[in-house]
Amino acid sequence: MNGVGCYFLRTLMVLIVLGGVTLEAAAQTRLGSISVEGNERVPDGSVIDFSGLTVGETATGGQLNDAIQAIMGTGLFQTAEIVPSANSIQIVVVERPTINRISIEGNRRLGDDQLLTVVNSTPGQVYSPSVAAADASAMADAYAAAARFSASVAPRIIQRSENRIDLVFEVSEGRVVENERISFVGNRAFSDRRLRRVIDTKQASFLRALIGRDTFIPEAVAFDRQLLTDFYRSRGYIDFQILEVTTELARERDATFLMFNLREGQSYDINNVTVTSEFAGVDINEYRDVLRIRRGQTWSPTLIEEQVSRLEQLALTQELEFLRVDPRVTRNNRDLSLDIEFAIVRGPRIFVERIDIEGNQTTLDRVIRRQFDTVEGDPFNPREIRNAAERIRALGFFGRADVETRAGTAADQVIIDVDVEEQPTGSLTFGGSFNDENGFALLVNFAEANFLGRGQSISFNVEAGSDISSTSFSFAEPAFLGRDLLFGLNISNVVTSFDESSFNTEVTSIRPRLSFPVGENSNLTVFYEAALETIDNVEAGSSPIIQAEIGEQFRSSIGYIYTLDLLRGGLNPNRGVVLSFGQELAGLGGDVEFLRTTANAVAERDVFNEEVTIRAIAEGGIINSFGDSPSLVTDRFFLTSRQLRGFSSREVGPRDTGSGTGDVLGGNAYVSLRFEADFPLGLPEEFGLAGGLFLDMASLWDLDNTNGVNQVDDGFELRASIGFSLFLDTPIGPLRMNFATPLKENPLDETNFFDITISTQF
Repeated sequence: MNGVGCYFLRTLMVLIVLGGVTLEAAAQTRLGSISVEGNERVPDGSVIDFSGLTVGETATGGQLNDAIQAIMGTGLFQTAEIVPSANSIQIVVVERPTINRISIEGNRRLGDDQLLTVVNSTPGQVYSPSVAAADASAMADAYAAAARFSASVAPRIIQRSENRIDLVFEVSEGRVVENERISFVGNRAFSDRRLRRVIDTKQASFLRALIGRDTFIPEAVAFDRQLLTDFYRSRGYIDFQILEVTTELARERDATFLMFNLREGQSYDINNVTVTSEFAGVDINEYRDVLRIRRGQTWSPTLIEEQVSRLEQLALTQELEFLRVDPRVTRNNRDLSLDIEFAIVRGPRIFVERIDIEGNQTTLDRVIRRQFDTVEGDPFNPREIRNAAERIRALGFFGRADVETRAGTAADQVIIDVDVEEQPTGSLTFGGSFNDENGFALLVNFAEANFLGRGQSISFNVEAGSDISSTSFSFAEPAFLGRDLLFGLNISNVVTSFDESSFNTEVTSIRPRLSFPVGENSNLTVFYEAALETIDNVEAGSSPIIQAEIGEQFRSSIGYIYTLDLLRGGLNPNRGVVLSFGQELAGLGGDVEFLRTTANAVAERDVFNEEVTIRAIAEGGIINSFGDSPSLVTDRFFLTSRQLRGFSSREVGPRDTGSGTGDVLGGNAYVSLRFEADFPLGLPEEFGLAGGLFLDMASLWDLDNTNGVNQVDDGFELRASIGFSLFLDTPIGPLRMNFATPLKENPLDETNFFDITISTQF
């Protein structure tokens, strides 16, 4: 480029720079004064402060634009603009209206109180469209949590005077989203029907308008995953996995199709079991003897945890601290077995600094704290903390119970955090029963499982029928004197007035009791009972035996009941046994003297891949009277329709055929044996119907005083019946219908072909 060209270029660049400076200077405004127009509630000074502008200074166009954005950013104004003039500016604003009231329209399933808890808009505050939109979205989420995914909420405003509005949320609730179909993929050992019984979520039934658990709740799927995992693992499937859970929403958005994709793996049994130790001087044989595990048992996490707990408990009794039992598993894939080595190893020297409890607004801290065997200063045992967490959840007081640990104030200290979320613990129960002989009976029960947050339980029960009416109250303190000791108190009044009998009875009793564990799955209850027994309204033609018992008798007795429960506490998920044995001795004062002995046994097992449940129930009792005090009709046994289906309650057994009334007198001895099988009927599961077969056999006999009456047959005579049952899960409780036919009966017995029972909880 020549010299002339260079000179011209430099001159042009100078002119451009000078021109830019001149334009910038021209774009600046000197703020000699600032005025505000259009504001009604917000003071002028506040608007000017929001703008960030200052009188006496100059402002560029960019600064004026920033001032407008700052004013709008307060959320108090619908519009804002700045009008410049010579040496001054005017800020013109239009204020947002304030909310006069908030209302919700179109909601029926969820109440105003429930929806307003998620609303952030407040009467008296400035209306914000973005906040109102977020409120509408939160309401829609509340409906989604109630399985109404098609619900929509739209905010609307109604103009009022003085720049106020009414904010109205218009709700379209839509339909409940139901689980139209729940299916499983990859399951070979168990059918879809069996697995649907495992999970808590249920498939829609023909009672879908009333039932609650067939609605789709996303949070419930995680719980179902855990239930399925526990089910398979407890049956030896150590490799079980849930690969995926898919949910498809129907086009109408009123139904879901839920599918669990499973990988079952193989079921393993236990082979060799050994115990090793890192501690010197430990007698391995002593530890091996406390194990309750044998070759051939199906592997189960619960079974292994039980053995670990046994070993650790023995170590604690031997004062071996900071010990950990490590179960080491070796697979034998050829024969699908597992070798288990319980290694007793040294754990880290860590102590519990403290236990912090949060979230319990009603339940007292001590109710939660007593679920821990560990206290502050004890060696830290992770397994014991997990067991305590399970005990807290098992209380039933909390919808959520999280137990976690964190580092303490020192390297060898930990803090245990317990975070709970309380749930309702009261229940109101309505129930009923019907049979073709005695008609309908009504049952009402109120119960509170966590009375005043103390972990105590109370219940009040009223039963009214044509033949029997009763009222009872019970109270239980599960940690009496701060120990693993239950104190209970029962008060009851029972009145009988059977149409077939020529007399009435009334028994009013009070029974305090103490109950405590005597083994891992066994319990012992001791009690005292005081009762006033009345026999009255005796007709002239009634049995001489009853006439001799007219009046009031006071009974004072003590007794015990021993129970062994391997049905819920046992380690085999497919079988179980419950045994109970009790005795009551009357004669500690009072008017009657006897020893009453009763026994009960229940054995249950699932067969045919757990599709069918078979059950055997045996029970019996005997009364031995002392001295000159024969048993009374209020103390003797009677057979009920629960013990002998196909026959009317209290209408079987010794009877005075010589009297005009033919009174049933009860007996001093009875035995009942029942066999049952429950099974699916093959109908679509949405019907909620299952079936059952039963065979009942029973006898009631023996009177210790016939009062010279020769027409009384009190010998052993077997009765038997056979029948089938229909089970229906209804929204108001489990309904059972029994259809029975007597196989062996006495001509004087009252038979009962049909009965139905139902109960529910709200």
